[in-house]
Amino acid sequence: MANSRYEYVKLFERENILLPETHLVIRVDGRGFHKFSDYYDFEKPNDEKALKVINMSARQMMVAFPDITLAYGDSDEYSFLLKKDCELFERREFKLITTFAATFTSYYQYFWTVVNPDKPLNVERLPSFDARAVVYPNNGNVRDYFSWRQVDCHINNLYNTTFWNLVSKGGLTTQEAENRLMGTLSADKNEILFTELGINYNNEPEMYKKGTTLVREIIDFPLNKYLEAPSKVNLERILKRGCKKKVIKEYNVDIIKDKFWDERPYLLN
Repeated sequence: MANSRYEYVKLFERENILLPETHLVIRVDGRGFHKFSDYYDFEKPNDEKALKVINMSARQMMVAFPDITLAYGDSDEYSFLLKKDCELFERREFKLITTFAATFTSYYQYFWTVVNPDKPLNVERLPSFDARAVVYPNNGNVRDYFSWRQVDCHINNLYNTTFWNLVSKGGLTTQEAENRLMGTLSADKNEILFTELGINYNNEPEMYKKGTTLVREIIDFPLNKYLEAPSKVNLERILKRGCKKKVIKEYNVDIIKDKFWDERPYLLN
């Protein structure tokens, strides 16, 4: 770019470089999704198609950004864990959050049309997402972060399940249902669901209760799969890396207990 006397304005720009060699989490959140869900008439308490859209969008993010090792989401949000040594955009915070927000928004709009061809998007009610980036210094912080998000998922889903069933099955107005649940604990909500509405919360779909976890996993790839099509085999790659392959897998499981992390030590190391 040619120099000019106007270039001094670049001196006003400020970059926040996120700390190197720290765990990086970027969370995207839907903007104004309460109004968005009302406009497109989401099913209550959970809209399976909407969850499918956001899960497909998150999976595509992992395809587009190989530095993402794990993603967790529910409702209208998703959190992405990037490799500790990630140097994407030189770890510039503004570049990271704007790229993630814009890219995720694009994917969501695209997959919405795939999953909901009967609900075309209105230009005045387009979905959009914002993003934030946080660095965590150790493995315990990362696990606590994802535990926090899964606990939040459980609390919100239990409330919403009870609230909307009080409305749809119990015949209450939304205000009456809100008053009915005011001050109640988890045990109280479970009791209301079971005794008054005939719903065993334990039988609700795991995706609703635990959210969705996407993991970039390393699996052994049988050598005979390569040998079946020798013309397509990259022998140099096999000799260099062995028969291992990275795949994105989807789970609806507990990520608070040790088992999930113990089985995947590479996520934090």
